[in-house]
Amino acid sequence: MKKLTLSRKILLILGASIGFTVLFSFFFIHYLYSELYIKSIEESIVYQGKRTTSHYHYGELNDEIIEKIRWYNIISEYEIIVVNNLDDLSSYFPYQVNYETLIDANDRAALENGAYIFKEGFVKELDREILGAIFPIKGENELLGFIYIYVPLAAVQDVFRGSIPLLVAVGTTFFFLLFLVINQSWRSLFKPLQDLQQLSYEVSKGNYSTRIETDRADEIGQLTKAFNTMSRSLEQQEIRKKEFTSSIVHELRTPLTYIGGYTHVLKEKIYSSPEEAENYLATIEKETERLSKLINDLIQLNHLQEDLYIIDRQPIAIAQLVHDTLALFAIHIQEKELKIETAIQEDVIISGDPQRVQQIFYNTIDNAVKYSALKGTLKVSLREEGDFVEFQVTNEGLPIDKEDLERIGERFFRTDKARNRTTGGTGLGLSIVKEIIRLHSGQFRIASDTQTGTTVTIQLPSFSMTEGND
Repeated sequence: MKKLTLSRKILLILGASIGFTVLFSFFFIHYLYSELYIKSIEESIVYQGKRTTSHYHYGELNDEIIEKIRWYNIISEYEIIVVNNLDDLSSYFPYQVNYETLIDANDRAALENGAYIFKEGFVKELDREILGAIFPIKGENELLGFIYIYVPLAAVQDVFRGSIPLLVAVGTTFFFLLFLVINQSWRSLFKPLQDLQQLSYEVSKGNYSTRIETDRADEIGQLTKAFNTMSRSLEQQEIRKKEFTSSIVHELRTPLTYIGGYTHVLKEKIYSSPEEAENYLATIEKETERLSKLINDLIQLNHLQEDLYIIDRQPIAIAQLVHDTLALFAIHIQEKELKIETAIQEDVIISGDPQRVQQIFYNTIDNAVKYSALKGTLKVSLREEGDFVEFQVTNEGLPIDKEDLERIGERFFRTDKARNRTTGGTGLGLSIVKEIIRLHSGQFRIASDTQTGTTVTIQLPSFSMTEGND
């Protein structure tokens, strides 16, 4: 059974069901034959025998009485034999029942005691089963004679002769409809499964672009849609993986090229002055630091995504963290001549990891400053909104395309498609920020348009909410 395919198993079940139905029908018809037809005949024979013998309870069994009984035999559906003694019965019914004599010693004893006996069996000469009963005719002091009432039984096909055409018609119609239902169900069930099997095969080969069109709402349709979603997700992951590989190769290739090239220059002493050599060494140092930061950010991001980092929760006066972080960018803000507008609620408190929360503020403000327009406005706000503390940063600069907004925070994703490295960074900052926010059960949103600029909104649970959940 384990080696059978699903289709073969269903065929086997259907075949067994049909066989069971046919077998049940056979036994049901046999039941009707034996329990209804034969029992009704038995009851009728007993009734007729008792009724006949009850009229002759005195006197003797003369020719007149025998003639009446024979006349009744003509108009009755049963065969009736009347004799004065049992030995004469064999001359009127010279047949064996089930290849045995009609009356044996036990039957004779029962009849002489006034009881009637049933005789049922096959009669070779009549070529059919018979059912009959022998009744004693009792006088006042002795037995006057015996009446044997019997009837040849009709075969099953004879009993149901009138019903057989109807049964055949109904059965034929039933099996024809059953065939249509099974055929349609077969197509409806296994065609999609075969398509899913083919889709799985294509996916296993790395072809994630195949889809199965379906408008079904049943379990097969839901399974098909789930497969399509899985295939689409795998296709997107494959695209992201290629982009990630391309990005990390790009991020590694440039500093390694600088380091390798300037190392060769220094080794071969291809420089014109000590100052030029110092510049080469400074570039090597700078690119080495960039590589180190890239590796550290990747490790850090991996730890955060795999929940390997444990949040050291404690009450934080978050307004002070915002002020301290803004102070770190004072020089960069002056260089871009940015106007700072702050709306900071001083008394808000959250429960979290101070180092990680400041990392959120640092990366967010760092990006806002880098991509702000010269002499633009930088808005920073902090306020309590219900069960959350909301931190918001808005800058004036080039808006982010709508298709890029959903990808903000992916590894190495940058909105500057030319990968301009003048802004620095590894392209992992916002990825780390989103993971830290997730570990703090917070929310991250970003919106961008030409009128209001780009706004990053971060919500972290307030101290009261965190304590209540704990």
